[in-house]
Amino acid sequence: MSGAEAQVAADVDAAVAAAARAARIPTTREQRAGWLDALADALDAGREPLVALAHEETHLATARLDGEVTRTVSQLRFFAGVVREGGYLEAVVEAPDATLVPPRPDLRRMLRPLGPVAVYTASNFPFAFSVLGNDTASALAAGCPVVVKAHPGHPELSRRTAALARAVLPVGWFGLVEGMDAGVALVQHPGIRAAGFTGSVRGGRALFDLAVSRPDPIPFYGELGSINPVVITSAAATERAAAIGAGLVASFTRDAGQYCTKPGLVFAPQGLGIEDAVRDALADAPASRQLTPAMADGFASGVAERASLAAEVLTGAASDGESTPTVLVVDGAAFRADPDAFLAECFGPVTVLVRYAEGELDGMLDALEPSLTATIHRGGDEDVSALAERLTAVAGRLLFDGWPTGVAIGWAQHHGGGWPSTTASVHTSVGATAIRRWLTPIAYQDAPHAVLPPELRDGNPLGIPRRES
Repeated sequence: MSGAEAQVAADVDAAVAAAARAARIPTTREQRAGWLDALADALDAGREPLVALAHEETHLATARLDGEVTRTVSQLRFFAGVVREGGYLEAVVEAPDATLVPPRPDLRRMLRPLGPVAVYTASNFPFAFSVLGNDTASALAAGCPVVVKAHPGHPELSRRTAALARAVLPVGWFGLVEGMDAGVALVQHPGIRAAGFTGSVRGGRALFDLAVSRPDPIPFYGELGSINPVVITSAAATERAAAIGAGLVASFTRDAGQYCTKPGLVFAPQGLGIEDAVRDALADAPASRQLTPAMADGFASGVAERASLAAEVLTGAASDGESTPTVLVVDGAAFRADPDAFLAECFGPVTVLVRYAEGELDGMLDALEPSLTATIHRGGDEDVSALAERLTAVAGRLLFDGWPTGVAIGWAQHHGGGWPSTTASVHTSVGATAIRRWLTPIAYQDAPHAVLPPELRDGNPLGIPRRES
């Protein structure tokens, strides 16, 4: 082992060991909620210099970054509320019943924290899915100390945000490591009990394989690639083609097309004005700079590969050193001949528009892979129940007459889907139930009252939502 490798191993081991020590010290829900509120206050107070640094490292607009800080602050406060409410514990109390077969003892069940977790941050959201992003917030809320692997796209911002976290949290509850080797060592460390990831299919799959091939496999919650299909019905195109075309361009070009919910595949009826509306909207769509040179190269090569198969290539404004907004128009026959060529996610301001004729759409939908979202644009009185049923089989969130970019924070939100959009379709990385990833059940049978957590004691002294029978 080289000196550099030894240092990486030592850094990871120190961070995980500190997290393990912290995890052994019991905390209350009110303590953790207070920490989350304090983190929100500290991030809000440090907004201006952090936004300036993020702009310097990512090239994202300061207004966009300022809004993202607001979202991140809201996430932290939201999870403080989730913790205080207590329903996430799924507490159940069942009284003994000797008349049942077999007889039922006194049973009490709730969720408890898994232990230290690893969080792998995203490039495209340097606040909301980064050091103090949704994975970190939900893990801390659950009672799990966090070790974050910083993203190389914004290293100094990661360090500054980590310093803010360490100033608020007790020793061991937050750690930061950097570099690819540290990321590999982290997911393999025996002290890590689960991991969350937002990034590419390639990177996420590599870490997932390491997580499940450990001597003691751990859950790996990866948010990976998503094409987010959109279906525009003939009735919708007839009613409002111009508005739909403008909305599509605004959505897939938003923040340089770097959203995981970007609509990357759009089925549009041929000859009803959608293509013309998209072409008109593209005229005002500016070129944009990608987060890193590697992402810019990936965008250029991805567009070039698909352009050779397209019937037409529509572009917006071009600029040296920036990515040009692009729509690849594909005939139904070309899509059916090689759907895989258009189903892989291409990061950046590009989308594929598939023309369909009457009777063609149903067969095209058979080719779809699971995604984070799917969208239907329908006519005012149109019944799209059958189409909705088809798309719920491949999407974690189904939208109507809107666009998927933008994920609200709430109790009913689900930001997940089947492979390749995530590695665990039953879980979400946004919304209240994101906390469920970092928890595991514990059942107490005939336990002495003093042993029970307060949430399971007689009389429900903390007043949490729970099932009793």
